[in-house]
Amino acid sequence: MSAINDGIEAGGETPPASVRVWDPFVRVFHWSLAGLFLLAYATGDEIENVHIAAGYTIAGLLALRIAWGFVGPRNARFSDFVRSPRAVLAYMRDLALLRAPRYLGHNPAGGTMVVALIVMLIVTCSTGYMMTTGTFWGAKWVEEVHEAFANLTIGLVVVHALGVLVASFEHSENLVKAMITGRKRPS
Repeated sequence: MSAINDGIEAGGETPPASVRVWDPFVRVFHWSLAGLFLLAYATGDEIENVHIAAGYTIAGLLALRIAWGFVGPRNARFSDFVRSPRAVLAYMRDLALLRAPRYLGHNPAGGTMVVALIVMLIVTCSTGYMMTTGTFWGAKWVEEVHEAFANLTIGLVVVHALGVLVASFEHSENLVKAMITGRKRPS
């Protein structure tokens, strides 16, 4: 068989080189959230107005992403990537054994990370807002919870980045590029 025919599947169609996985909203949300969180974290004690503006913007982005998780395209929906703890643990075991299946969208660990980051950021934003109210103004425990969840979020971001690197290596694909272009190879 010639090299030309090797690329043709049943039905005489050539498979696409890549398929759209991440829609523009998910990609803009992802990178905006990353930048705004880093900005908020860096300005927390130094530039209060910037910190607060970044926090409110993050809260708005989270509200939009949660809604998009129910009405957005297939790969953006929570129903597409939120898995049971058993499925996540099985995936993590297979990942450690270098035999994890490839997913076009989020894998079970990635889906869990999305949910964990959303929850962490909701608590961080909520406690940040609480500190601006008369009821909780000066409440040390609210400030401590806010800082703890911000720091835990940094830890999750590091784990997320490592997970992206491991999955990219294991499946020979550039997941960072996919989150920029929105496209991945089909199989």
